[in-house]
Amino acid sequence: MSSQGNDFQRNGTSGQRTVCPVCTHHCTLAEGQYGRCRVRKNVNGQVTGVNYGKVTALMLDPIEKKPLRRFFPGNMILSVGSFGCNLSCPFCQNHEISMAGETGTAWKALSPAELADLAVRYRRRGNLGVAFTYNEPLTGYEYVRDTARLVHGRGMKNVLVTNGCARLPVLEELLPWIDAMNIDLKGFTEAYYRKLGGDLETVKCFIARAAQDCHVELTTLIVPGENDSLEEMKREAQWIASVDPEIPLHVTRFFPRYRMNDRDATAVEAVYQLRDTAAQYLRYVYTGNC
Repeated sequence: MSSQGNDFQRNGTSGQRTVCPVCTHHCTLAEGQYGRCRVRKNVNGQVTGVNYGKVTALMLDPIEKKPLRRFFPGNMILSVGSFGCNLSCPFCQNHEISMAGETGTAWKALSPAELADLAVRYRRRGNLGVAFTYNEPLTGYEYVRDTARLVHGRGMKNVLVTNGCARLPVLEELLPWIDAMNIDLKGFTEAYYRKLGGDLETVKCFIARAAQDCHVELTTLIVPGENDSLEEMKREAQWIASVDPEIPLHVTRFFPRYRMNDRDATAVEAVYQLRDTAAQYLRYVYTGNC
């Protein structure tokens, strides 16, 4: 069932190197070399995901934890993660796997068919389908695509939790099989995205396209001194409303972790103020971690 290569992946060869087309980093890889994400690798001149079917985390979660508040609330979803990420967020809560490569963390092999069958077995516990989450799923999007096809074939739903820092051809491959997404909108300045290793315009394009064909909710983690101004939230909410004012936004409280232990948790009052600012433009705004 796996078809880890595709037409746009075969393009981009330059001499002895191959350009990875998956995200905005466009890593130029020599034979055997890994990209920034620790997942994409040049194998015989083709860039492929080495985390295909390598599962580091598997849990039956309430769908509200993704977070999704307006997509089949009250249900559970089988959540699966691997390793690798194409950003470098210093506050990552899953850094043990997101910042790891295939030799840096323990994993278990689980084929798309095995995961889809497992999702079906958990139906009796209220399972809705499969959520691809915990690390950045799009670094190994081939596994997401192949599994999601099978999950749909069994009459269940697929959820993608992503940073949205991927090229649109990747999204187009997945959209027929994805029913809902939660996309991180880290902030609303290019400078902040550069700090994290991402690109704001890429994420905006990803969100706008995804919202055309599936249910989308957004999450912004509010980091003190980084993306916590009311003016920035106003501009963010206005842009989201220009795409669709019905897109839910989760305004989430930061806690010190990983490499960002040099500041306090976000004040609850600040989160509420930012929520109220966003709610002037959006119909559904929720707070998290408060």
